[in-house]
Parts: sequence; C-alpha cells; structure tokens
Amino acid sequence: QVQLVESGGGLVQAGGSLRLSCAASGRTFSNYAMAWFRQAPGKEREFVAGISWGGGGKYYADSVKGRFTISRDNPKNTVYLQMSSLKPEDTAVYYCAAERGVVAPIDLGKYDYWGQGTQVTVSS
Repeated sequence: QVQLVESGGGLVQAGGSLRLSCAASGRTFSNYAMAWFRQAPGKEREFVAGISWGGGGKYYADSVKGRFTISRDNPKNTVYLQMSSLKPEDTAVYYCAAERGVVAPIDLGKYDYWGQGTQVTVSS
C-alpha cells in the first residue's frame, strides 16, 4: 500500500507560479513511476506529467510542455510539479498517482494509487 498526500495548491493570477508536492509513504517510493493528473469541472481526468522511477524519464502533456516541470526526490519520498506561466485553463484539481513500474504511462487506469487531490485556481 502507498499513501499519497498532495499539497501546494491555491489561488494564483494568470502568469504566476505554483509548486505542488506529493509526499508518499508505505512501500518503497523508488519502485514507482509517478505522475500528475488533473480534472477540471465537467471534464475527464487527464494526464499532465509523469516521471520514471529513477527520475531520468519525464513526460508532459502538450498543453503544459515548456511551462510545467516534474521532478522527484527519492530519499524524501516526494514528487513535485513546478508550474509556471499559469493560465486560467490550468484550473483544476491536481492529483498525484503512483504506478509500480519504470515509466509513467499516460493511461490513468494503469495507476495503482492516488492522492486526494489539491485545488489549483488560476484567475484571469
């Protein structure tokens, strides 16, 4: 079992920045690929960014490429999402997810564990 707790969400103006954190506990964190997903009201949950278990592979949705950066600190059992140049369309609940494997798939059905989510609201 892996427990995931997100933090760092909030209200920010367009063009601003936020850093989300996801703290993991339970099984060996470094055995899991990690990802961030988001879900806006009335929309399906979508892949935002993923990182391989060693941190060498990083993957981004086209909508956030060049603005968001995913990273992980395995000794601290934490994965981060640095978000810059935020847009109102980035407004959503952001979820952290873990998948026991090397790479981070974009298919949310492949993930084994999920956090409760943290709200990000970008005002125009």
